[in-house]
Amino acid sequence: MKTKRGLEEAHRGAAAALFWGAFKGKLGRIMRPDAKALSFITEMIQPGFALSAVEDGKLLGVAGFKTRDGGFLAGELSDLARHYGGFGAAWRGPLLGLFERELAEGQLLMDGIFVAEDARGRGVGTALIDAVKAEAVARGCSEVRLDVVDGNPRARALYERCGFVPRGEVRAGVMAPLLGFRRAVTMVEQV
Repeated sequence: MKTKRGLEEAHRGAAAALFWGAFKGKLGRIMRPDAKALSFITEMIQPGFALSAVEDGKLLGVAGFKTRDGGFLAGELSDLARHYGGFGAAWRGPLLGLFERELAEGQLLMDGIFVAEDARGRGVGTALIDAVKAEAVARGCSEVRLDVVDGNPRARALYERCGFVPRGEVRAGVMAPLLGFRRAVTMVEQV
C-alpha cells in the first residue's frame, strides 16, 4: 500500500462511493436520493485536497482535508441546484452549511477519512492520518483538527491511538434527527 498526495482522476467515482458509504448516515437525510448524492459528490471532489491510499491500482481509502485555500468537497449553491433543482438547493444549502467549520490560524482540518470495507484493519486509516500530519507540516501548519460524531466510536479510537485529544464538542440539539448525530467531539493534535 502506498499513500500519496491527491486523487487520481480514475479514482474519482470510487472515492465518491467510499465517501457516501462512510457519511451517508450523517448526510443521507439531506443529500438523498443516492444517485443524486453520488453525482454531486463525484463532481465536487477537489483532488488537490485529498490524500489517497492505493494498492495495485485499487483505491483503498482517502483522507480529505481543508485549509484556508480550499477543501476536499467544494461547491456552490448553483452546483447544488444543477443536481437537485432550485427548490432542492434552497433547503439543502443552509443545512449543509451547518457542517462548515472555520479554521484557526496554522490549522489543517481533516475533513473526512474513509477506507474501503475490504481494506479495514490493515493500517490504511493510520497511514492516511500519518499522511495528513505530514501534509500539515508541509503546509506550515502546527495543528491538525478533526470532528468525530458520537455514533462512530471506532473512528474515535483510531484518532486517539494516533495522538489526537478531545478539545471540545458541538451538540446538534433539535437538528439531531435530521443530522443523524447528537454531538460531535472536536479533536486536535499538534504537529
